Amino acid sequence: MPEIESVLHETRTFPPSEAARKKARLSSLEEYERLYRESIDDPETFFGREAKNLPWIEPFESVLDWSGAPFAKWFSGGKINASAVALDQHLGTPVENKIAFLWEGEPGDTRAITYVELHEEVCQLANVLKGRGVKKGDRVALYMPMIPELVVAVLACARIGAAHSVVFGGFSAHALRERIEDGGCSAVVTADGGYRRGEPLPLKPQVDEAVRGLKAVHTVIVVERCENDIDWNADRDLWYHVAVSEASADCPPEPMDSEDTLFLLYTSGTTGGPKGIQHTTGGYMLGAYLTCKYVFDMQEDDVYWCTADVGWITGHSYIIYGPLSNGVTSVMYEGAPNSPHEGRFWELCQKYGVTIFYTAPTAIRTFMRWGEEHPGKFDLSSLRLLGTVGEPINPEAWMWYHRVIGGERCPILDTWWQTETGSIMLTPLPGITATKPGSATFPFFGVDAAVVDEEGKEVGPNEGGFLVIRKPWPSMLRGIWKNEERYRETYWSKYGDKYFAGDGAKRDEDGYFWIMGRVDDVINVSGHRLSTMEVESALVSHDSVVESAVVSRPDDVTGEAIVAFTTLGPGIEDGDELRSTLMDHVATQIGKLARPAEIRFTDALPKTRSGKIMRRLLRDIASGRETTGDTSTIEDLSVLAKLRGDE
Repeated sequence: MPEIESVLHETRTFPPSEAARKKARLSSLEEYERLYRESIDDPETFFGREAKNLPWIEPFESVLDWSGAPFAKWFSGGKINASAVALDQHLGTPVENKIAFLWEGEPGDTRAITYVELHEEVCQLANVLKGRGVKKGDRVALYMPMIPELVVAVLACARIGAAHSVVFGGFSAHALRERIEDGGCSAVVTADGGYRRGEPLPLKPQVDEAVRGLKAVHTVIVVERCENDIDWNADRDLWYHVAVSEASADCPPEPMDSEDTLFLLYTSGTTGGPKGIQHTTGGYMLGAYLTCKYVFDMQEDDVYWCTADVGWITGHSYIIYGPLSNGVTSVMYEGAPNSPHEGRFWELCQKYGVTIFYTAPTAIRTFMRWGEEHPGKFDLSSLRLLGTVGEPINPEAWMWYHRVIGGERCPILDTWWQTETGSIMLTPLPGITATKPGSATFPFFGVDAAVVDEEGKEVGPNEGGFLVIRKPWPSMLRGIWKNEERYRETYWSKYGDKYFAGDGAKRDEDGYFWIMGRVDDVINVSGHRLSTMEVESALVSHDSVVESAVVSRPDDVTGEAIVAFTTLGPGIEDGDELRSTLMDHVATQIGKLARPAEIRFTDALPKTRSGKIMRRLLRDIASGRETTGDTSTIEDLSVLAKLRGDE
């Protein structure tokens, strides 16, 4: 397989401001480099020292055991509980009366929950679960909207040593059942429904269908959120509010071995069924804690908002475990970014005085399409850091985020990581790193990242290749649930001793990492392997375009041809002249070989509710194939129908 060609060149650089330097936890680039070198050359000293900042129930005896590679053991002998790290360590300190979550429902209802209040409710639900026979080592499925009870349920499972398996509330009953069965879950926590774009989205009916005939599921706990009509099984179902109100608030945390499983989180497999990514306790908690501490530079007076859903790894690490372990106040929002209006996110930033904002590039491009007038209505001066997560951010979206949302004063933290890595791997550090639009910049502590060719040899500057991690890190996955062979095959078979992330990347002459997208999404045009992200970035750099998704279709001459599905900015008219202009623009930006064979204009792209573009569906449309894969996670099926010409 030839290497990926890098054809996009970005030269703009933004040094950290003096204000960011003064506020930052680390004082200089030299300090980062010293600590990073120690974390790579002597990880046992570095991580052993950092891990002592967590509240261990019993101290660990060793830091790292890699003798069973690719299965790592971190902090062996240590006993710890993730719920206690998130909550108990703050009891008896000023943090206990601090607000942990400022929650807002889509209809506008609100709740402010302090650390001590959250601790009490977690203990109560933990006792409810124990009373229903859930014990250490069991698995519990959580299928819920973005409400505070979801956080409570996650931490209650962790408190009693039961692994939580959060299933995103947009998944179908079939997808939920697959995950419940594979994980061997004995209980489910859900809600009657949740609000989405002004309407109740039923959840309990999906659970009823998913668990039908599953004798292993003996308990379904239901939060009353929307008061919609639901079926009821008196032997199995119980109302959350009734059960919790009757439960004791005294529930000591279960001492867990550092390597005991904390949670399962399922990702879609390209072949076979969903993969149950398995994370353990001590190393994962350290990764979440450290990245919040240094990447988001979390400080006592911060109000932090990660807009992800807890159903994804971003929500696990950067809504629940990381922020709580650092004792900060977070914003949590139930609904869509355009309900009841397209300035909703910015309204909430103003209302709650958000200082750190973390969202996805797809969301940013959507905000661009809606227009600058929406954020322009609100005071965003409280913001000091902006982050992105989920996929590479194209330079023009980066610049819009920097200018319109950050007022050209906020460092932008373009972070690369995965469900499998557990925490952030490549990232700028605020006040230290000079950023480049579209680059995830440098590795975080302990991350030995490289870009290699097909044989595993490191490539030169600006040469495209495959992103690998050469050393174990604390928050890495410990396997695929019940499938050791699949774990080895998926992540370790290509290079043996190196973790292969599945992403293409390059490293420029300054050592900055640039993620070029999934290797599966690379397009082969006349023998040239091109990154879809780079072609998309070239299109979005044109003033008329706010978002584009590039895929391939078969071509008799070139092997594969480039097809671009493109969304235009407000007030821009499509047509053959603009189509030709955009094709020429791509050719000018990155070369004639990248000129799209076809550009299709569309008002919207098919996305999951988490904002991921479903390129698999676009490849089917571009190739004229019938879609046979699962479409249950798509947010709006009408988008697919319009692209196919069915509407």
